[in-house]
Amino acid sequence: MSASKDTEPLSKTVDSETIAFANRLADASGAAIRPHFRRRIDVIDKGSARSGFDPVTAADREAERAMRTIIERERPEDGILGEESGEKLSRNGLRWVLDPVDGTRAFIMGRHEWGSLIALEENGAPVFGLIDQPVLGERFIGVNGGAHIRTEGEDLRLQVRPCEHISEAILCATHPNAYFTAREREAFAKVDSCVRMTRFGGDCYLFAALAFGFVDLIVESSFKRWDVAALIPIVEGAGGVITDWQGGPCEDRGQVLAAGDARIHRAAMELLAG
Repeated sequence: MSASKDTEPLSKTVDSETIAFANRLADASGAAIRPHFRRRIDVIDKGSARSGFDPVTAADREAERAMRTIIERERPEDGILGEESGEKLSRNGLRWVLDPVDGTRAFIMGRHEWGSLIALEENGAPVFGLIDQPVLGERFIGVNGGAHIRTEGEDLRLQVRPCEHISEAILCATHPNAYFTAREREAFAKVDSCVRMTRFGGDCYLFAALAFGFVDLIVESSFKRWDVAALIPIVEGAGGVITDWQGGPCEDRGQVLAAGDARIHRAAMELLAG
């Protein structure tokens, strides 16, 4: 379990009632999102000339509103941090971190490589993570040291795959030209030149694929806390490694390096640093 730099979590166990509550949040989010997928929908650009295109839709906002309403009604002491509606401070050390449509670019293109991210933090440490793909009916959950996927009535354990050499790795990134600085692109190119295959696009769904054992290495940048908090328990629960590019905590650093095998994680760090 990743902990914040200054505090340790109050406990290492998330109780079944809280897990059920998180699943209800995902149900509410999916119900708000599905009617908008592959429909004509207005797209608002939140970006600037400096940051570039940053789309948001009614699906993002309605899903976050639905989740926040449930949290505020049933768990009023819990804090909330959401991409679209800011932060409500916690009064008990617990905070829900919400990103209702992570991968809005894919969403507005009618592609399925997006998901709703729901994390629960305890004293700043992510202790529960969920990626919900409500159109495919897939829900990836990391909690209490393990990770699993619920789909089509099945509940399957997630396990990363071994990959001893970086030359054998499948590398993914959402889009280095869109999210990396010039220096970061140069560093990424060194990793890219060493792997077996590289694929772009995918946002949070890439991390689900890594936990499922189909991707070996992910290099990202420009992440906010709502982009990464839910991913940490899932990747670690499946046996993977997720840090910043220097091997430290990635919750607030922007840069994220995830690997299914610690050996290629180390190799990638060396290339990114060089």
